[in-house]
Amino acid sequence: MKKTLILGSSSPFRKQLLEQLHLRFETSSPEIDETPLEGESIEDMVLRLSEAKALEIAKTHPDALIIGSDQSAILNGQVLHKPGSHKTATEQLRQASGQTITFQTGVCLLNAETGRAQSKLVPFTVTFRTLNDEMIESYLQAEKPYNCAGSFKSEGLGIALFEKMQGDDPSALIGLPLIELTNMLNNENYPVL
Repeated sequence: MKKTLILGSSSPFRKQLLEQLHLRFETSSPEIDETPLEGESIEDMVLRLSEAKALEIAKTHPDALIIGSDQSAILNGQVLHKPGSHKTATEQLRQASGQTITFQTGVCLLNAETGRAQSKLVPFTVTFRTLNDEMIESYLQAEKPYNCAGSFKSEGLGIALFEKMQGDDPSALIGLPLIELTNMLNNENYPVL
């Protein structure tokens, strides 16, 4: 019998991505402090938080395989947070116009029984078209991506904002790198196919 698989996230986007693999899984939302450590790089923070989320879930699920994931979007050295409002989303998209955003997505698969943790950072970049205010307003009215870092949904109309995308795993952009996760699951004798 396969171990219980748990997605340590409350993100509906990560849940939808994991459902694409046709695996049975549960979700649990870890409560951890996501404050960056002093002097910590964005890449180190994303990996640390991915692992911390999995470890937090392991406290109540000691026999499970647990997936932790975290993501940061970086534009000109600054982290882009979820905008939360129309005004902030407008500002983020104005800043992104003609620029490249790098998404650093961390994934950790923890075997809570053995303590084995596999972690990986998966980068993905998006270069935006030159956007005018009318394009930005039209997009925001259509999708209202106020709970998405960078103020867009690449799996929807947001794709029209882009000039190009670059990376090894397009699912990393949405928040859960499925190619890397499939490798990790195979390493735990939990094959997807």
